[in-house]
Amino acid sequence: MENNKVLDQHSAPIFEALENFRQMRVVPFDVPGHKHGRGNPELTDFLGKQCVGIDVNSMKPLDNLCHPVSVIREAEMLAADAFGAAHAFLMVGGTTSSVQSMVLSVCKRGDKIILPRNVHRSVINALVLCGAIPVYVNPEVDHRLGISLGMQREQVARAIKENPDAVAILVNNPTYYGICSDIRAIVKMAHDAGMYCLADEAHGTHFYFGEGMPASAMAAGADMASVSMHKSGGSLTQSSLLLIGPNVSEGHVRQIINLTQTTSGSYLLMSSLDISRRNLALRGKEIFAKVIAMAEYAREEINAVGGYYAFGRELVNGNSIFDFDPTKLSVHTRDIGLAGIEVYDILRDEYDIQIEFGDIGNILAYISIGDRFQELERLVSALAEIRRRYQKDSSGLLSQEYIDPEVVSSPQEAFYAKKESLPIGKTAGRVCSEFVMCYPPGIPILAPGERITQQILDYIEYAKLKGCSMTGPEDPDILNLNVLV
Repeated sequence: MENNKVLDQHSAPIFEALENFRQMRVVPFDVPGHKHGRGNPELTDFLGKQCVGIDVNSMKPLDNLCHPVSVIREAEMLAADAFGAAHAFLMVGGTTSSVQSMVLSVCKRGDKIILPRNVHRSVINALVLCGAIPVYVNPEVDHRLGISLGMQREQVARAIKENPDAVAILVNNPTYYGICSDIRAIVKMAHDAGMYCLADEAHGTHFYFGEGMPASAMAAGADMASVSMHKSGGSLTQSSLLLIGPNVSEGHVRQIINLTQTTSGSYLLMSSLDISRRNLALRGKEIFAKVIAMAEYAREEINAVGGYYAFGRELVNGNSIFDFDPTKLSVHTRDIGLAGIEVYDILRDEYDIQIEFGDIGNILAYISIGDRFQELERLVSALAEIRRRYQKDSSGLLSQEYIDPEVVSSPQEAFYAKKESLPIGKTAGRVCSEFVMCYPPGIPILAPGERITQQILDYIEYAKLKGCSMTGPEDPDILNLNVLV
């Protein structure tokens, strides 16, 4: 590390600087205008003096996120050390910002990037911004579960052979459902071909700290990884990390980040990253052992109910499911005759249980450092009761969760092209110029530049009927779609 400084993971430099600042009773003639909460008593009552008192502007003692030289710089070095990276950047625009900075750092207009189609919309958004061309490795599908899996090694090798001029390969590590590709093999293939390997680890923070976890991107030798600390890491929503390996220029990535990230970084978010990193570095092994134990317990109990299938490492096949995230509690619901989104709605409306998401065939209950066994017991008993009260014939339920896209033009070309709005039922055969997705998980059903088919339209209609939260198009009701003229 810099200056051969020995890093102490007990330290949290941003948090400590804010504590010192709080005690100094500085008179604020700077922004924000609420002036430590005095100017907005309602907000102060709601969030508390402790919170609004450290919602401050960048200043010399607190460093500057755009060009850190002191406490933020130290916090970044500590994060890099904890995650085994060459450098870490604190990100305050969510993992969307991390993913976009990652793609923009290695891709420019016309460059090819190899990626699975079941990426988060932030990846394709980055292609809209930079003009790179996606080369999709269409994932294998588990037809029973209706979910897309990881990238097969043979398909990645074929994509590299057919596109030797591609600049990078992007891999999900893991997917929303906990499915992992063989990231070590993919990194080696990328590097042997002179390409970067990027990892979207929005759902993989715990891979860096827990025992018995799938390989993390940095341990596998990836060049960049986006890590969503606010998901399983315990930091505040919208805080994230961007990790880089030794083959990537820190200065270049900082410039790319500063193209889009705010110049007024939130110290609430940054201090939460600092404190959470310290917590994981000191106690992560013990924390995630408990999380795995809770998830395993819940899987066992839910499978004992009957009708549901809480899947786990038994799915591993050594390739498209190279490994499985043992903290993920993904539950297949179709066999009880209910779509995942229907179970999601019943849990929330009738049992006051909020799970992460429900899609056509599955639900995901996110298990993390803040959960306890008694809440899991409540979830299991609610699912048992839902089966007893609502189970019906499952025939006629749609299962396909992934439809191979036909890419006609690059996302950027399609997004900015001349377009017209048509009733959705009249768009089959046309090329879409916008996104359509269920959120969460935020994986596009349609992305700009893809041909609209009747199968896709049927899927959208079915998802709307079942109550999925559909987002993306200009028309919020998704009665019309924008298509290329």
